[in-house]
Amino acid sequence: MLNKRNFYINGKWVAPTKANDFEVINPSDEQPIATISLGGQEDIDKAVKAAQIALKSWRKTTKSERLVLLEKLSAIYEARKDEMGKAISLEMGAPMDLACGSQAGCGTQHIRGAIITLENFQFDQPNAVKNDNNHIWMEPIGVVGLITPWNWPINQITLKVAPALAAGCTMVLKPSEIAPLSAYLFAEMIDEAGFPEGVFNLINGDGLGVGTQLSVHKDVDMISFTGSTRAGIAISKNAADTVKRVSLELGGKGANIIFADADEKAVKRGVLQCMGNTGQSCNAPSRMFVERSIYDQAVKTAREVARHVKVDQSHLTGKHLGPVVSQVQFDKIQALIKAGIDEGAQLIAGGLGKPEGLEKGYYIRPTIFADATNQMTIAVEEIFGPVLTMIPFDNEQEAIKMANDTVYGLTNYIQTQDNEKALRVARYLQSGMVEINGNSGGSDSPFGGCKQSGNGREGGIWGLEDFLEVKSVSGITN
Repeated sequence: MLNKRNFYINGKWVAPTKANDFEVINPSDEQPIATISLGGQEDIDKAVKAAQIALKSWRKTTKSERLVLLEKLSAIYEARKDEMGKAISLEMGAPMDLACGSQAGCGTQHIRGAIITLENFQFDQPNAVKNDNNHIWMEPIGVVGLITPWNWPINQITLKVAPALAAGCTMVLKPSEIAPLSAYLFAEMIDEAGFPEGVFNLINGDGLGVGTQLSVHKDVDMISFTGSTRAGIAISKNAADTVKRVSLELGGKGANIIFADADEKAVKRGVLQCMGNTGQSCNAPSRMFVERSIYDQAVKTAREVARHVKVDQSHLTGKHLGPVVSQVQFDKIQALIKAGIDEGAQLIAGGLGKPEGLEKGYYIRPTIFADATNQMTIAVEEIFGPVLTMIPFDNEQEAIKMANDTVYGLTNYIQTQDNEKALRVARYLQSGMVEINGNSGGSDSPFGGCKQSGNGREGGIWGLEDFLEVKSVSGITN
């Protein structure tokens, strides 16, 4: 079993102040694979202090100096990308092809994205008004606390760390204690790249402990959090007393609106996208609204697609679903599937229990409910598993109303061959992102939502600006 008890503070691997062991479990077989230590207040104070001291010089580095180090990090990451994929598969159950492909590949994408954004970014800009003596300076916000989830671990780490480094911030990262191995590997890469001591620090811990301590810490200038809406609300309250900036990327309950003129692959695409990463994506299209004239056929198609979705162990290659991440998640999903059955939705695929032959591990049967209503629990709550809810609609206005009838507002989806209709509907959907006919946003597109899906944006110029303060300076002569 791996020993990962140490923290990365001030450029060194150091033992926790007080031992507080926590076992990391392989979700494929429920066996412990590593031991970490959960940090405490003294560990947080050391890491924040190191980041404070490093900030004095790091914020003064030039764009060129930061680019050199980010390029080194990019090269190191690329050389160890397969190692990263294997760590992700082991810690959170992503099948090997997914883990070494999209999951690990996100790290490459986001580090390169931060480099390209930094190369083209102007930290000193004249005001837009002509002949004005006012300039806008963009400066690092300071010490940032980064709290990341287990479902796309390195995706969220690099989406935060790379732009924060590019902005000139120093940081303390708290990855998910459930899936910390990828973060450890990333810290090794940061160390190998030669970033100055204290610029990047890593502390393991749970949300109630380290997460809270970072959120309330008087010397942390910003919290960037990705996770559940419940936790995001708690972090916002904790941060209020110090009036620090809080950037949140939270839950979702995406609507996939399939009109009668959608392409023939729209339903299949929607089912597979909902169940990708075993349904553990905040932007999953978990509510499928289908125009009534094609609804019956869509139900038949969805049932067949689900029946051919394979579930197997994460260390295997192939296009199958792995387990969900933990016993807690498994129990939650099972309870929500039962709620769907009890509330009268029609179960057309999957259901309660584990797939045949997979008794050990946190495996979920790919599940689809039809003939549901938008008020049922399965249509309201974020399930975070391979569970799709299908609901018919009669017209465009009804579909928009149903899509917006949720506390979330992350990603919605539209399937139609009528471009004017697609743009019209997209305009009225209350979400930070809209995908039309299976076209996802580019790597430099802003990722984030509205309502209870959060308030920040990650990726591209928006991700960099999240870590910057705006200073207006007047009286500058050109």
